[in-house]
Amino acid sequence: MSTATGPVGPRVYRGLNLKEGMGWIAGMTPVQAFLGAAACTPALIAMSRNQWSTAFSWGVFAAVLVVLIVVPVHGRPAFRWLADLIMFQTGVLMRWSPWQSRAAAGLAGDRSEPDLPGVLSRLEFPDGPEFHGSRICLIHDTDQGRWGATARLTHSGVGMLSDDECAELARRLGSMLVGLGHREVVDRISLLVRTVPDDGTEYAVWRERHQRPDAPTLARQVTTEIDRDVASVSVRTELFVTVSGTEDALRRPAKAAGGGVAGRAYALYRVLEAVADGLRGLGVQSVTWLTSTGVAEAIKTGFNPATAASLQYQHLMRPDPDGSVGLPISQAGPALAPAPAARAYHHDGFSSVSYAVQPPESGTIFGSLGPLLAVRTAGERRTLQIHYEILSQAAAAREVRSQRFRNNVLVDAKAQRGFNTTAVDTRRQTGAREQEAAVAAGHALVRFTVASSLTVPAEWNLEDHAARLENDSSGRFRLLRLELAQDSAFVAAALPVGIGLPRLTRAFDS
Repeated sequence: MSTATGPVGPRVYRGLNLKEGMGWIAGMTPVQAFLGAAACTPALIAMSRNQWSTAFSWGVFAAVLVVLIVVPVHGRPAFRWLADLIMFQTGVLMRWSPWQSRAAAGLAGDRSEPDLPGVLSRLEFPDGPEFHGSRICLIHDTDQGRWGATARLTHSGVGMLSDDECAELARRLGSMLVGLGHREVVDRISLLVRTVPDDGTEYAVWRERHQRPDAPTLARQVTTEIDRDVASVSVRTELFVTVSGTEDALRRPAKAAGGGVAGRAYALYRVLEAVADGLRGLGVQSVTWLTSTGVAEAIKTGFNPATAASLQYQHLMRPDPDGSVGLPISQAGPALAPAPAARAYHHDGFSSVSYAVQPPESGTIFGSLGPLLAVRTAGERRTLQIHYEILSQAAAAREVRSQRFRNNVLVDAKAQRGFNTTAVDTRRQTGAREQEAAVAAGHALVRFTVASSLTVPAEWNLEDHAARLENDSSGRFRLLRLELAQDSAFVAAALPVGIGLPRLTRAFDS
């Protein structure tokens, strides 16, 4: 999904969305149109020969086939479901899907060599040169040719802010995205919010250690009541941001900075300060760019939330200000991930279910995704990640021009043939014109996607908790369960590595 945004406020929330994958030929892609025409060809040939019974038989067959090719069911046509199911079952039967780490198998390996499953296997994590006293871990996506970095953020949240304050944050977010687009080095930014599973034990221990024996009885009673009513439903969260740029965008400044990994790191470092300043304008209190140890721990706790306590204890017992000692990147992944189920992903004694979040056509406001992070049971974890990609001015102009041309052709064709134009057609036509005007005025076109996941211990009833997450989104957003791709969806929703947006594909340009 794409949207125009600018300094006057991000229009991502106001219904000017352009849906990707919209076909040119009666809403069909060229492949769908070709297959549909091929299915209808026998019926047309029979009609030309006056073989009406044969033409009727082929017509029924062609109608069924076209429905299977064109009509989407939960986001995918039936033929796409069949292809995905075949690939999924092939991976399971060929034993490509189950995962076991080298450490779990008793195999030695280099501490700096990542050992990760699925789509994460394409990532490399070289250390960049020193930046503000530490060596930032670079995230190199070898498949898409991207270089990025991840930071841990501290934010007070937006739950208590007024509508006007949320609108101001939305405006600042739009300004930050426009600014990144003008830099033409970093074009993707991913914001991840993860709740931290908490059963109250850590807080109870802290309270016991800091309890004042001479405290008044009434104060003790009031504190106990507050703990019972408030602490039981409080949620701790951790926040990450991942920024990345393409190899093509980084090649020239990297060459000027000396080339190689260090040159690409220096090219990224020049933008990180601007990203941090933009995030502080959104209310972020601190931005800490992660070393390889920090990235490894962020990935490890994503797969296994139970390791967070032990890692925190290790840091308390052995302080490590420069991040040189800690969890190596080779141990960042899960120890064991059995073959993924069609509707869930199992890893290190936990089970996760992931969704694509579809905003309503009527639009939404800044901070409205909060209910998706409302934990219902102690020990449950919810995550939410928003991926943004800022298109270049040339690509944005090309995209909005294509959308405007497509919608105009559709409306004109209906008018010429006497069909009524629906409100949806009119809205899309108007929105496409406004998008083109916004881009021509200097605003940016932003692709974005929202992914959410829920993780619980493997012995819990996952479907019950998934139903609660779906209920929390009811009436606000539509959740599309990413079946047959739960392992990749988990990465997009729960891990701060910047994976979540596919390449921009289009039928053909206007």
